[in-house]
This record gives sequence, structure tokens and C-alpha cells, in this order.
Amino acid sequence: MKASVRIGLLSLLSGVLLSAPWLVPHSAPVALFAFVPLLLAAREARRTGMRGFFWCHYAAFVLWNALTTFWVCNATLGGGLFAIIANALKMSLIFELFRLARRKWSGVLPYLFLAAVWMAWEHLYFDVQISWPWLVLGNALAGSTELAQWYEFTGVMGGSLWIWASNLFLFALAVRLPSRLPLRRRVALRIAGWSILLLPPALSLGMYASWHEVNEGSVPVVVGQPNFDPYHKFESMSQREQDEVLLRLFASARADSSSATLFLAPETFTASYILKGSSGPNETALRFAQFLQGHPHGAVLFGASTYDIYGPGPAPSAVARKFGGGWLDAHNSALLLPAGGPVQVYHKSRLVVGTELLPFPKIFVPIDDALGGVMGRCTGQKEVGLLHFGAVPLGCAVCYESIFPEYCAGYVRKGAKALTVITNDAWWGNTPGYRQHFSYSRLRAIELRRDIARCGNTGISAFINQRGNVLSRTPWWQEAVLEGSVNLSSRKTFFVRYGDIVGRIACLVAALLLLSLLAACIGGKRKISA
Repeated sequence: MKASVRIGLLSLLSGVLLSAPWLVPHSAPVALFAFVPLLLAAREARRTGMRGFFWCHYAAFVLWNALTTFWVCNATLGGGLFAIIANALKMSLIFELFRLARRKWSGVLPYLFLAAVWMAWEHLYFDVQISWPWLVLGNALAGSTELAQWYEFTGVMGGSLWIWASNLFLFALAVRLPSRLPLRRRVALRIAGWSILLLPPALSLGMYASWHEVNEGSVPVVVGQPNFDPYHKFESMSQREQDEVLLRLFASARADSSSATLFLAPETFTASYILKGSSGPNETALRFAQFLQGHPHGAVLFGASTYDIYGPGPAPSAVARKFGGGWLDAHNSALLLPAGGPVQVYHKSRLVVGTELLPFPKIFVPIDDALGGVMGRCTGQKEVGLLHFGAVPLGCAVCYESIFPEYCAGYVRKGAKALTVITNDAWWGNTPGYRQHFSYSRLRAIELRRDIARCGNTGISAFINQRGNVLSRTPWWQEAVLEGSVNLSSRKTFFVRYGDIVGRIACLVAALLLLSLLAACIGGKRKISA
């Protein structure tokens, strides 16, 4: 077989292997060696002097992104293609930096550089305006949470570190690196490598078996899954009819009218909820309030498209739209309506680029205005906020927010004793997308050690305990009601207290190595061995 063909096949094999944990249940261990074929291909390309290897590793990363996130195209074809192409390009640019480092350094240093820069990129990717951290390597364990119990210390970036360390060790074995070392270093490398590979899952399984749920009280929850097609819900049914479906589901539950029950509804359940500048009360809120007369200690937590209407004057935000003679600010919100009490409001902060978030508004707002307002222009809160069900503080992650570990940790730092997730995943259809999104909530439960009640418009709705176990769940694309409870906890994990230490260390190491590489390139230094 020609070397170029062998290199291309090895690269594509990595693309397939990297996709497996996101597509095949319980295949997380595949990520531990998924980069090895690509690293072997890079080594072979360097040995043979192959030109155009960029297209091989770029094809591998495009394949990984396409196989795992193609479903984004169901909601927005242009956005989905951009996400696949651009995200793969960022991965390939990191790999090109590694190849540059390989020309300047020898030994293990270029490979340590690759892992550090990749992880630094993942860490920073959670906070940039155009953010798409869906394929952070640590998310590979989302379908095998019994192996990820130690995330309560490291967060998801600890998984990225383990995956890179395992891949580099197995690559070293594949190229027979230990056989070239002195006996003492050879033994040390093998002991360290096998320890890195095997100790984290052993530790995790031990934590999983010995974990006892923290229970400082509990809250009964009824989850309503109305199962509306988001593409047609406002065409085929009025808001009143939708309200009646949800309230029928709530009424069918066995909730004790004398208990303090939380009724949970999905993201954007109702539209056109005016928070400021309203001429009267919202009809959906009135129906919920009427329902709660039979549950005087209960509350309804639901998603809504909310708006603030302002009169003439300066724009209230950088993305506000002109509305009549004034302005309109849009939000994707979670509202908690207690029986006999005022509504509480939380605005989603981690917004989806394009459909909700308009990045760099000074550039794109004039363009969107010229196009007639076709882009999403929501505004979110400046910081995490809680909703209070009586004396119980709750965090409510709205859809996309549930994939951001440190952001969700902010709920617990503020005092949240349990979490809810409300979402509407039906835009993607019956694809791996909604299953992946669901599994990320299981990682959040472990990192924060909080029970989670999750409500999806079309599924998956579920109750998840503090070790990431799914206690009960609904099927996909079926009208359903789910009853359960969430245990309360005030305990703060190491990850909650200190945040993403692994990611911050990776950023520091990557910055130092990048400066060293820059100096080597400018100074034309001889190759450094490490």
C-alpha cells in the first residue's frame, strides 16, 4: 500500500474512532486510543516527507465533527455546515502548531505541547462569544458516567487530560519508544503509563459503588412533556390549546394538593410574554395561577420567550430592535410562578450563536437590520441567578447552558440545592443530538453532586441523581408526565469551590510553550530535545 494511502486511512480511522463515544453507548474507552492512528499518520508523513498532510488531518476532524454534530443542519443548514467546517479547522490549526513544534523540538515535548494547547483551547472555548464546546474531549464519558465520578474534582477537563495522557502513552507503546530507553526509565514509563490508563476508571468505579446520596430534604416534582413540534406548534395550535395540554398532564399526576410540588414545563413553552411595557397580565400565567389554586403550596417553572418594551430614547442594549417608536429587548427566560406570589425571572445567558446570540453587535446589528432582522438577538443576564421555590434555591439551566460546567457550578456557588434543566431539542429531529445533550446533564450532576430534574418539550425528560444515574425518564417524541423528587444538598464539590483548575493549568503551560516555540521560530534555534 502506498504511503500516502496508508496515511490517509490512518487519519480517517481517527475521525471514526473519535466519533464513537458520541454515537455508540458505553464506548467511552475508545477515546483513550482514538488519536493514536492520527499521530502515527503524522509520524509517517514526516518520515516520508509527504506534502499536503494538512488535508489528511483536516479530513479526520471534519469527519469527527460531521458524524457527531450533523444534526445541527436540521435546525439551520448554514449554521450546521459552518459549525462542522469551522470547528474542524480550529482543531487542524492546533495540529499544525504541533507539526511546527515537531520541526523545532524532538522527543516528547511536541506531544506535550499538542495536549496542552488542545486543552487550553477547550478551556477558553467555554467563554468566547462564538462558542461551540460540544466536542470537548471530556464529554466522551457522558455515556459512561460510572467512569467519570472523579469529575467532581476536575470537571469535564479532567476527562480531556486523561484522554490525552492515555493516547500519548499508547502512541509511545505503538512506536516502541520504551524499548529505546534505559531500563530504569523504561520501567518508570510503563508503570506511569499503565497507572494513568487504569487508575482513573478504578477510582471512579470505587466512588460509584460507595457513593451515598446527600439528602437534606427533598422537593416533589412533576415534569410535563407536552410534545409539540416546534416547527408547527404556533401554526397548528393556539397558546390556549397548548396550555390546556400541559395543564392536563399536570392534573393527571398524583401530586398531593397539600404538598409543595414543583411543576416543570419545557423551554420556550409560551411566546410573547411581556415583562416590561405590558398592557395586561399574560394569559398563560393566569391559567397557571388558576391551576395552582388547587396546589396552594406549589409553583410552576416554565420557559418563555420574554420581551421588554421601551419607549423612545437610547437603545437599552446593543442588540435591541426598533419597535414602534421605541425599542424591544428579547430574552429566552425561565419563569417560576408560585401559588399566590409574584413571578420570578431568570434570563438565559449562554445563548446559541445565530439563533439567539448576535456576536460582535457593532458589526452584525447593522447587517441584520439591513436584512430585515433575520438573526437571533436575545440578551441574557450578566451573571448566574437562582429561582426560589419557597425557601429552596434552585438553579435552572436553559437548554444550551447545561453543557457549560463552570457556568452551572455558578448556580451551586450561589446556593442552589438542586438543579433543573429545561430544553427543547426537537429542532434537531430524531438524531444523536438530543441524546448527547441529555447525557451532558448527567456529567453536570456528577461535577456538582446535585439532583437534576430535566424537562424536554419532546424528550428526554428525566430525574438524575447525584452520581449521574437516570432514575426515570420519558421516551422521545411522546406526550408524557413524569413524577419524582429531587434531593437537596448544600455540599460543595472541589470543582464547585475551585473551578476548572485543569483547564487553567493547561492554559499556563500552553502559553509558556507557545512563547518558547515563538522564540525558537524567530531565533532559528537548533532543535531542542526533551
